[in-house]
Amino acid sequence: MARRTIDITIPDLTGKRAVVTGASDGIGLGIAARLAAANAEVIMPVRNPRKGKAATDRIGRAVPGARVSLRSLDLSSLASVTALGETLRGEGRPIHFLINNAGVMTPPSRQTTTDGFELQLGTNHFGHFALAGHLLPLLQAGRARVTSQVGVTVRTGAINWDDLNWERGYHGMHAYRQSKIALGLFGLELERRSRAHGWGITSNVAHPGVVPTSLLAARPEIDRGQDTAGIRLIRTLSARGILLGTVETAQLPALVAATDPASRPGALYGPSGPGNLGGPPAEQKMYGPLRSSADAARVWEISERLTGTVFPKA
Repeated sequence: MARRTIDITIPDLTGKRAVVTGASDGIGLGIAARLAAANAEVIMPVRNPRKGKAATDRIGRAVPGARVSLRSLDLSSLASVTALGETLRGEGRPIHFLINNAGVMTPPSRQTTTDGFELQLGTNHFGHFALAGHLLPLLQAGRARVTSQVGVTVRTGAINWDDLNWERGYHGMHAYRQSKIALGLFGLELERRSRAHGWGITSNVAHPGVVPTSLLAARPEIDRGQDTAGIRLIRTLSARGILLGTVETAQLPALVAATDPASRPGALYGPSGPGNLGGPPAEQKMYGPLRSSADAARVWEISERLTGTVFPKA
């Protein structure tokens, strides 16, 4: 089946500095490359330096003269998040874009972060929450756009308020969905609090649809010894142009949300095809689990308490 070409135009970003988490492969790598091609300086915080170096080399080959550089970050460690915040604040340069893209998905058994949080909640949400808090002065200085990457799975589900860390019964997909709902609620609450307190930044959320990335592939570091049946099906459908997009098209919603002058704060962007699984990027109706401002405020307050990250009130 012939696949229709889908792309966007990104404005010139000369003089802008972007931070993209999870940029050493997959969607994040594509986002970083597109920002670099638009003349942004791109910071790529990575856990694996060797993998990160391969990613920057790849961008350099595709985008001659690209300004990309690595920093160390393990989102599953609040100490590592704090260290990156100190490093970037020490550099003293405004940040104009923060794209919270990194994530881990459905470890077969319950695992925890360095700080004792369930791995997906700690990495996908708490790590990004703390990072935004540590970078807030630089985000304010750059009047930044913050885009948090959720997933099509958050159209349903809820926060497991009585057992956030899944200590009384672990279900990998439910825990993953919760972590992305929490991240989305944070992204929307960040927009509300920025307006209320005059922080001068804007925040929205995006999702990539369903595409064949490493999230469901074999990952020994989370005890997944082989590819899941899901990723094998996703690869087949994507390759044949059936319903799903590609890694290249999956980059586009977050890029639109972050860089398009017409993108709206507090909005959701994703693929506009059937089921929002693939297709051209567009603003979408907010998913139900992300609509409650009360839930968003509750997630924010819990996140401040559990991570020790306190945002200013003014």
